[in-house]
Order: sequence, then structure tokens, then C-alpha cells
Amino acid sequence: MKRITFQRAMSIVVDELRNEARWGTAHIYQATAKSFLTFLSSTDLPLSQLTPALLKAYEEHLRQQGRSWNTVSTYMRALRALYNRGVDRKWVPVVPRLFERVYTGTRVERKRAIPAGEMNLLLQEAGKSAAYSTLTRERLVTCRIFCLMFLLRGIPFVDLVHLRKVDYAEGCITYRRQKTGRLLSVIVCPEARKLLDVLVSIEASSPYLLPLMHGSGGDEQGYKEYQSILRRLNGSLKLLAEQLGLSSSLSSYTARHTWATMAYYCEIHTGIISEAMGHSSISITETYLKPFLEERIDVANREVIAYVHREGRAVGV
Repeated sequence: MKRITFQRAMSIVVDELRNEARWGTAHIYQATAKSFLTFLSSTDLPLSQLTPALLKAYEEHLRQQGRSWNTVSTYMRALRALYNRGVDRKWVPVVPRLFERVYTGTRVERKRAIPAGEMNLLLQEAGKSAAYSTLTRERLVTCRIFCLMFLLRGIPFVDLVHLRKVDYAEGCITYRRQKTGRLLSVIVCPEARKLLDVLVSIEASSPYLLPLMHGSGGDEQGYKEYQSILRRLNGSLKLLAEQLGLSSSLSSYTARHTWATMAYYCEIHTGIISEAMGHSSISITETYLKPFLEERIDVANREVIAYVHREGRAVGV
């Protein structure tokens, strides 16, 4: 069995991910390596020395730093994937239940959806011409992009950014999800068509539907360009929420979560919501909707208690 250090193993895997053009995953692995080495006080160790106790101590270290459970899970899953590759390549022996004591799940730690009233306000603002809007030009464009994501069935921002002009034809947008590779088709409703009319790129040389990306998008430079666009959008969304006096915060995820939540409130079956959003499984959709399911259960509980009180008074109990 070949002896290999954690840092060396991570370096090999990151290089492989880059060669496969999996820039986002490579970025996560690099962030995990940096965090874990900081925990180790920059002292490398053999990959075979990963133990349940060491991993648990790392989890506690992350929580003491104020990291969310989802961040803990992201780092732990990256370490687990690295370890599994190491087992496959005979770098390390199999250690049963090595990651059993640390968190590798997914939690919805706060509601990302906004109320229907606030979504309606954003749609109204997005539909105004620049001459009648109180928003700055940048904020108005941000509002329109956010609403377009909502109107296109909660399309992820990464997929919206990478839409090509050829993807929009005969009133329909057809695209392959960046995350899962699933092919989706969305009928463009009249409200979305109006926004596309003012947002669409007029650069004849650009292949992109919207004037957001400029590079090829298929290399590491394209990944970095997208990350820069994403940061600018989230910064602008924060200012947009403040300017409109929203009680909710806005991010690139909010439109997607809001669409799923509104669909759930409209009593659309979870399976249909899952298909509409291109999720790989219904369990992912249920993760989106869990806070609202719990909210509805609480409402149901209050209705049951109220029913008991009404019936009790009716029979004089």
C-alpha cells in the first residue's frame, strides 16, 4: 500500500478535477484542504491517519469558528470523497464507519423564500420602464434578472447566465442544467417574454442570451468570471431589498426557493415541483420545502385544537 499524505492526495485529486473541467468541485476541495490544514496548524499528515476522533475534533473546530452545519457537511463530504478515492487507489486501508460521527447531511437553516406580497412587488418593479422606476439602472436590471429566474420556474442563476441564443426558440427555452446535466424545456410566459425583450443581449458576436458572460464559459477562467458575476448580483440584490424596504433578504437562490414554495402553497404535487425544477430526486425538493411543510403542520395542529374546542362547546362539555 502506497503511503501518501493528505496534502499530496488532495493535490492529485484537485488536478484531476481541473482536467475534467469540474471547476466548482475543485474549488470546494481546495477550500476544504485549506480549512483542514489550518485546523492541523499547517502540519501535513499521512492520509491513513484520518480517524473518527480527529474528524470529530475538526467538526467541533468548524462550529467554534461559527461555520454553519451545511458548511461543515460540505467540508466533511469532500474529505469523505477524498478518503474513498484513497481506498480505491490503495492509498489507505478501509476504516469502517470513519465518518459516522460527523455531520454530512443537509439542513435548511433559514427560509430562503420570500412572501408572495414581496415577490409581487418585485414583479411590478421589474415590469416598469426605466423612466417610471425609482430604481437605479443597475438595480432595475438586477430586479428584472431576479424576476426572470422566478418566472422561468426558478431557473438557477448559473443556468440563466449560460443560456445561449440558440436555447430560446419558438417561445420556449431549452437548456441542460449545469449541476445535473438534465435537459429541461420551459415555455416562456408573457411576463418572462417582456423581461427577455429588454434584457436580451444585442451583441451579434456574443453567443449568450443575456449580456452577462463574455468568455467561453467552459474553462477555469470562465468559472472565475461566473463567480465574479454571481458576487456582483448578490451584492446588488442586497441593496435592492434595502431600497424597496423588503423584510426579507435576497440572494441568487431566493427566486428558486420562492418559486418552489409558491408552487407548494398552490398545492402542486411535490413530484411535479421536482420535475419542474430539474431536481435529481424528490428528496432534494422536500429539503427546499421542509420549513414550509412544518409550518403547515403547525397550522393543522391549531385547526385540530380549535375544532376540539368548537365541538366541545357545542355538546356543552
